[in-house]
Amino acid sequence: MNSISALRYIIIAVFMMAFSACQHPIFENDKWEKVGGGLNFPEGPVWDGEKTLYFSNCSGGWIGKISAGKIDTFLIAGERTFRKTNGLAIDKNGDILACDFGLGAILKISAEGAVTTLIAGFEGTAFNRPNDIRFTTAGNFYFTDPKSYGENKLDGRLFYYESGTKTIKLAADSLAFPNGLAISPVDKKLYVSESAKNQIIRFDIDANGELSNKQTFIKLPGGDPDGLDFDSEGNLYVAHFGSGTLFVISPDGRIKEALNTSGKKSSNLEFGGQDLKTLFLTEDETNAVYKIRTNFPGYNRE
Repeated sequence: MNSISALRYIIIAVFMMAFSACQHPIFENDKWEKVGGGLNFPEGPVWDGEKTLYFSNCSGGWIGKISAGKIDTFLIAGERTFRKTNGLAIDKNGDILACDFGLGAILKISAEGAVTTLIAGFEGTAFNRPNDIRFTTAGNFYFTDPKSYGENKLDGRLFYYESGTKTIKLAADSLAFPNGLAISPVDKKLYVSESAKNQIIRFDIDANGELSNKQTFIKLPGGDPDGLDFDSEGNLYVAHFGSGTLFVISPDGRIKEALNTSGKKSSNLEFGGQDLKTLFLTEDETNAVYKIRTNFPGYNRE
């Protein structure tokens, strides 16, 4: 092979590698694998850091788990003091924190299944419809509390809980159905789905957890942005309810990927697996949980 032919071969090889990377720069492929079905409005998936994915079965009144490829029941509402859970998170002690929109409260659930009410409400009144929850690296957390659905119905709220002092603060209000939320590893801002406006907003976070400088990060076409999560590179993954799309947004607000999902109602997502490169997705048209492999691990908040 002469030098010109060798150079041509190298150029073609580099081009093909670049083209391949452009086809799926985020995902290993575009194939979703079902890991659990027969559910009733699955939501709020959370990975325990080892081998189990927990999720809410909102309309079914139970919390499920998936481990070693098998789906099972973790808790049933009629047997415990909870009604309808949505977003879940796991604290540093291994307890599950659950947004219970039936009770209007935040619950704590031990690994053995004991349920206690962590936060019963704010200023003497139960929350509206606690939806999703997200821990900070310090072990405190934010959660969304929507009420009415409508672009001009600005009655949604966002709360902050300081675990050390056990105090709760109203972090933001006048929101149009705040939904999923996540903290970026790049700019350390809090990102929130404002579903009724089909947009994602973001806030600066100060040392006391207070929010400021509300900005629109991106508006999306059709459907409602629901659950959010970040990978280690700062790409934002958006479960887009109603459009049948999983969006991946770059840190500078560009749509890097718009991947079709297995139904039109993807509700939430969570990175898991030993390498955090398995993305789990709850989907409410097919009432199932799916997974897909990613090229970047999820953001490890520990």
